[in-house]
Amino acid sequence: MNTSQTKAQSVLNRYRLTSAENYNRQDAVQANVSASLSAIPLTGILGVGVAGFCSFLNLYATQPLLPMLIDSFHASKAEVSLTVSAASLAVACSAPFIGVLSDRIGRKNLIIPATFLLVIPTLLAAAASSVLELVTYRFLQGLILPAIFAVTLAYVCEEWSEHGLGRALSVYVSSNVIGGFSGRLISGMVAASYGWRTAFIVLAVTEVIGALLIWLLLPASKNFKASAGKVAMFKTIKILLADRRLVASFTVGFNILFSLVATFTYITFHLSARPFLLDARALSLLFAVYLVGAVTTPYAGKFIDSLGFRETLVLAMAISASGVLLTLIPNLYVILFGLTTTCSSLFLCQSATQTSLRKFAAQHTSAAAGLYVCLYYLGGCLGGFLPSLAWDAGGWTACVALIICCHLIAMTCAFKFWRSAAPLACGQTRSV
Repeated sequence: MNTSQTKAQSVLNRYRLTSAENYNRQDAVQANVSASLSAIPLTGILGVGVAGFCSFLNLYATQPLLPMLIDSFHASKAEVSLTVSAASLAVACSAPFIGVLSDRIGRKNLIIPATFLLVIPTLLAAAASSVLELVTYRFLQGLILPAIFAVTLAYVCEEWSEHGLGRALSVYVSSNVIGGFSGRLISGMVAASYGWRTAFIVLAVTEVIGALLIWLLLPASKNFKASAGKVAMFKTIKILLADRRLVASFTVGFNILFSLVATFTYITFHLSARPFLLDARALSLLFAVYLVGAVTTPYAGKFIDSLGFRETLVLAMAISASGVLLTLIPNLYVILFGLTTTCSSLFLCQSATQTSLRKFAAQHTSAAAGLYVCLYYLGGCLGGFLPSLAWDAGGWTACVALIICCHLIAMTCAFKFWRSAAPLACGQTRSV
């Protein structure tokens, strides 16, 4: 055998060896994936889904009721809008502390009692005799909610492996959206026929059923490790706020929920007036556009992977702004299309923003997420109240102008401060 034949045979042997090793690796990966997926109990997935559903059932349930609450309490738009803002403000206040409590006592040990406890302020809301009372009970609801949605997220991340995590998170995210839509649908439909007080009673009953299902379905934590150490919280926050890229991410998140809450809160006043005159039942159906977002959000990773999270955010914000502008056209079908466009685009913005957090806060991911949640829901709080000032100045048109300004601020922050080189897959960082 000559030298060239010897070299060729040597290359062929190495290729065969490498191919065999690759096949072995692929078989091992497939076996790990199959084992991971088979290790996920169906009851666990269902339990996570029910917890995700209950998490957002109440948060925005009063949105379709606002015109009815104005008549019931003879209150102003600014006053009744506080029933939306109060819950978001409470979430922003309690989320960081709930995380610390959960790290000490466990996940399921907090999720189940919190879901049962949520029933109390919900029933009290049904008996509220003034706007102030209703706002107070809504605030109490918001204080409890992070103990369900934030702790369930921690539970999912601990109990499932990398492959199972994607499946579990998909269920959780979808159940969040469905829960938020169902809360609005239930409150609007029931209130239209039996009054808004009955709507809160039905929501409370739904929560009791949900709590029982979580108790029965959600497996006990296996990978939880209690943390008794004290974290240098303020030092970490100082480090995070020193990074302009993260400050931009927090600002973008603030504006995302501000815009979403402002749009879907004050559009109810616009559509309940002439020439539309929609009642609570019809207004609750507006939130079906959230389901479109639930369908399109899983594909967000493809846009982020191909465009980068900065470019995705800017493009999605521009599309969202166009959708908001469409709501100025006095045609109900065009308004519905505009709301669908805005909602789906803002969900995409949320995925892009969460990707930026993982990119820029690799050393303090958990703390950055907590600070982000706090500012995100603070944006939702102000999004329920501040547009009332714009409404008094110029109705829905002025509200649209305010929302567009928020979009421009978010786009500017992302474009100027984000660097989206080598973006991560959205499936690893999607918000819940």
